Amino acid sequence: MAFLQSGKNILRRSSMHHPLLYAVQGVRYRKLEVILTTSIDKLGKAGETVKVAPGYFRNHLMPKLLAVPNIDKFAHLIREQRKIYQPQEVEEVKVESKTEKTNLKEYEAAANRLAKAKLNLRRFIIEGKGNELRYPVTKEEILAEVARQVQVQIEPENLHLPTPVTSLGEYKVPLRLPKSIPKPAGEEWILNIKIRKR
Repeated sequence: MAFLQSGKNILRRSSMHHPLLYAVQGVRYRKLEVILTTSIDKLGKAGETVKVAPGYFRNHLMPKLLAVPNIDKFAHLIREQRKIYQPQEVEEVKVESKTEKTNLKEYEAAANRLAKAKLNLRRFIIEGKGNELRYPVTKEEILAEVARQVQVQIEPENLHLPTPVTSLGEYKVPLRLPKSIPKPAGEEWILNIKIRKR
């Protein structure tokens, strides 16, 4: 008698897999219809009705409010939500392209800010050598400081600095701006830089 097993266990351990055999085991292989409240990858979009395993719905989707059961009450609520939150017709926004005059005005304003600004840089000096900087100030560093302090982006070719600055002091670095921007009172465009000891 010890070797006799119940009929249910024999079916489970047998190598035969027939759908009728699984029907005996109850709701284990049934799917549950749910309405998704949010879009889920590989499952569906928000508002769709999908079939999922009851355990997946009970343990994952329902606690996180990702889905609700497919009953009339929830289906009606989802439809009403769609009506409320559905995007309304968006008015077409016309984007006006910038004309040359507006571009020229922006360039002039930026050039005037550059001419009025005084760029302050702090650098370490070599001890015992007076005003000589430990590391020279290059064109790239000046461009980065202009962008940070004055909020104006200029191209490297617009700044004329033939050699890096190697000592403390005040410097006037000429700017090469387009000819369409009028020069201030017949002068050249100049960027004022002051290098101080840190």
